[in-house]
Amino acid sequence: MPTTTNYAFDTDTASTPVGPHEFELELSDRWNTMGGTANGGYLIAICLQALRAELPHPDVLSASAHYLRPGTNGPARIRTDLARIGRRTATGQAILTRDDREIIRVLATFTDLSKATGQTVVRNTPPELPAPDDCVNPLRGITPSPATIAERVEFRMPQIPGYWRGTPGGTSAAEFWMRFADGRNADPLALALLVDAAMPVVFDLGVPGSSTIELTVHIRRRPAPGWLACRVTTNYLIDGFHEEDFEIWDSTGTLVAQSRQLALIP
Repeated sequence: MPTTTNYAFDTDTASTPVGPHEFELELSDRWNTMGGTANGGYLIAICLQALRAELPHPDVLSASAHYLRPGTNGPARIRTDLARIGRRTATGQAILTRDDREIIRVLATFTDLSKATGQTVVRNTPPELPAPDDCVNPLRGITPSPATIAERVEFRMPQIPGYWRGTPGGTSAAEFWMRFADGRNADPLALALLVDAAMPVVFDLGVPGSSTIELTVHIRRRPAPGWLACRVTTNYLIDGFHEEDFEIWDSTGTLVAQSRQLALIP
């Protein structure tokens, strides 16, 4: 008999309905950051999984998340509220709580990307990267604890940037390959996690950390299987706050996701 692979992303973002518009789950410790708290992309994906169960359209199109407290591992609940269900799009809100304290609030719109048609203009190009096999793994030989997310997502880079070696180089842009380490191919909902899965490029300016305040992600297409080419930039660090712009292009050279987040340097 064929076997079903239990991918970490699907297992750890799944929640159980416990009442009308209410779900519960365990926040996994498999997606933690260097600070020992849950990654922001993981938290938004949890909320989007719950919303998708209640909306008629299969693909997240746009989501905006505000982070109110760090997400710690353990029992959590999600409350959803459906704002509007239309023919092409549907919109709802999800609130994730832990110990009765609000962690993240997400407003998202879903659609069916397989039915999306219309005028298309793309004025940028995918990152020009060597093949993944010709790039380097920045985590080779490094024990990622407590950043367990590094065991879930793998990267390939043309060269290792300074901040990975502990010697920041003063840049604030990077291009690299990314994919789930367990072989799961990305889908629109997974892209909402992956836009926040890499080390912030602002680290190459020598800052000690970065905490997300708000994250908005736009999903443009369903991605093709394979490695994802990524481009990330930070142009403004002002009074301890910085933006981060992220692009994901699939293995066919198609733009599949964009995001912008506002973050705080501790």
